[in-house]
Amino acid sequence: MKRFLPTILAGALAGGVVGLLAADHSSTTKTVTTTTSSGAVSAARVGAEPTALSSSKGLSVNQIFKLDGPGVVDIQVDSTSTSSSGEGGFFGLGGGQTEQTEAEGSGFVLNKSGDIVTAEHVVTGAQSIKVTFPDGDTASATVVGSDTGEDVAVIHVSVPSSELHPLTVGDSSTLQVGDGVVAIGSPFGLPSTVTAGIVSAVGRAIESPNNWTIANAVQTDAPINPGNSGGPLLNSAGQVIGINDQIDTNSTTSTGEGSSSGVGFAVPSDTVARVAHDLITTGKAQNAYVGVELQSSRTGGAGVAGVASASPAAQGGLKSGDLITAVDGQTVTSVNQFIATIANYSPGDTVTLTVKRSGSTTSVKVKLGTQPATASSSGSGGGSLLP
Repeated sequence: MKRFLPTILAGALAGGVVGLLAADHSSTTKTVTTTTSSGAVSAARVGAEPTALSSSKGLSVNQIFKLDGPGVVDIQVDSTSTSSSGEGGFFGLGGGQTEQTEAEGSGFVLNKSGDIVTAEHVVTGAQSIKVTFPDGDTASATVVGSDTGEDVAVIHVSVPSSELHPLTVGDSSTLQVGDGVVAIGSPFGLPSTVTAGIVSAVGRAIESPNNWTIANAVQTDAPINPGNSGGPLLNSAGQVIGINDQIDTNSTTSTGEGSSSGVGFAVPSDTVARVAHDLITTGKAQNAYVGVELQSSRTGGAGVAGVASASPAAQGGLKSGDLITAVDGQTVTSVNQFIATIANYSPGDTVTLTVKRSGSTTSVKVKLGTQPATASSSGSGGGSLLP
């Protein structure tokens, strides 16, 4: 049972029951990034040696907390939702049931301008957002922009720069299994909680709140729980290499919230940096769209199970049964790698796909579109991941 790590749901009025979203998910870019104090994203390279094996470069958990703890915030969100009307609603009066909820998640300071990164599902539907800093100071926040397809959001606070302690965003593409990681957040409403573990796997595929695939998610055994969502996953140098997003669990609390079973997932920092930059500079993030239903069971590439009607793939001539083996000459050997490669492009770009079809190899040019608001199946069956 895979669950988002949304938030701790503190209460629901009118007797409504609020559950966690269920899901599954992954994404990456080639950009190697770190965040400057001005909010710009600039190139920087992190050593490729696993940090868990590099004692001269690695910090202790205590050192990481002292370095980054001041930049991790608690986020409380008030929102309203309306349930479907059933048999006439309360007392047979008709209409849906309105629920007022208060939820709690985490985030980290991105720059001295007051921008804070969190998960999109933490702030979705927010009527008001309150940010609490580790020293106890609070501030109201507004949403700068959000990307449901990658589950990343940026919120903004207007506070003195002395209150802001930006974290450095590292390069998630250099992560290796066994690297040490640290999570800081507000699990079960306990701000500034620190947990530690390792990178259990890289290149995982997880599902966003609107059913798109997020590529290259980081799997970790560092304990993360509801309330950690949106908070940073840090490497042994104290750099953000992901934002905590989901857990795979068969364990729930008395209120039905999922709890850590040692299998957690973070949206990779390369994706976070790309999306946050777009949200801050334009107010929105647009992800490239091909329009194919993919088969993860096929080997040697990304198998096409179906093609969405009137999609870029359909217009370019892709067909069900094709096996995509390269994008602009860059070899792809799996569905996840194909999705991650397409994530490097922007809507309007034209890519040349190398395709195996009926025993021969051909090239197909596809002009990428903009990812629709919600992923949907082409209806052909046999696949589930649609970039």
